[in-house]
Amino acid sequence: MSGPAAAGGAARTPDPATREADAPPDAPLHAERRGDAARTLVLLHGWALNLRVFDALSATLARDFTVLALDLPGHGRSIEPASLARDGWTLERLAALVAPQVPHGALVLGWSLGGQLALQLAHAVPERVAALVLVSTTPRFVAGDGWAHGVAPSVLAHFAKHLGTDYRATVHDFLELQVRGSRDAAAALATLQAALFAQGEASPAVLARSLEVLRHSDLRAALPAIDVPALVIGGQYDRVTPPGAARALAAALPHARHHELARCGHAPFLTHEAEFGALLHGFAASLPAPRAAAATATGPRR
Repeated sequence: MSGPAAAGGAARTPDPATREADAPPDAPLHAERRGDAARTLVLLHGWALNLRVFDALSATLARDFTVLALDLPGHGRSIEPASLARDGWTLERLAALVAPQVPHGALVLGWSLGGQLALQLAHAVPERVAALVLVSTTPRFVAGDGWAHGVAPSVLAHFAKHLGTDYRATVHDFLELQVRGSRDAAAALATLQAALFAQGEASPAVLARSLEVLRHSDLRAALPAIDVPALVIGGQYDRVTPPGAARALAAALPHARHHELARCGHAPFLTHEAEFGALLHGFAASLPAPRAAAATATGPRR
């Protein structure tokens, strides 16, 4: 199992298109595990990133949880299955790929797109999800159809258009948008960029296909049926998922609590690490103890 690339001295990971072409078509998602506690915490990252964004959080939480971080298909060191590329990215197909690696009764933390995936898992395979931590998450990314808490469709259209011409600049712009307005924005942006460098970038084709999930996903109708405890954490200055989206999400879930962090953008686990950790530990302490040892979490141990 390999860790983050050393600053300044590590070689860049292989070109994403080459990496996917060389990988076996049925490879499982890349996962990394830390800790050996009774409660498993699964970490799901957002669009264009990978599990390296959770390194600092994982190191802290591994004292109290078995932390299982996943690279989503085509991101980091996970390949994109041919079926996903052929049939198109949807939350339903993404959840079907991720579910086998989520132990039964896990606490699932999803950030941004990962939060939508966590909600879909709780809806589709509720036996695997005991509780949710939804970070900078929205039931619908795009504004419209009675939903004022999303980004304008033109924003995603801009990203989609420029992925084909200069995808690295497009991803950089998206990362900068995530930290804009937050305290310690420069340090958070550097961490996000380092995650890409260390673990490997998604290819332009994967980024374009996975962007369709953000364009079309709408979980609002499913929220009342997601009958598990949930902690919804949002940022006061989030430009990607506006604060109103987090509030509306918490209000629609049957058993949710909501907390908005001041002077916070889209990545609170990076810019508000102590406050974020306290919220997560307090929420976990309020949950019933795990009934029994969950199915063995997969992935190399760190």
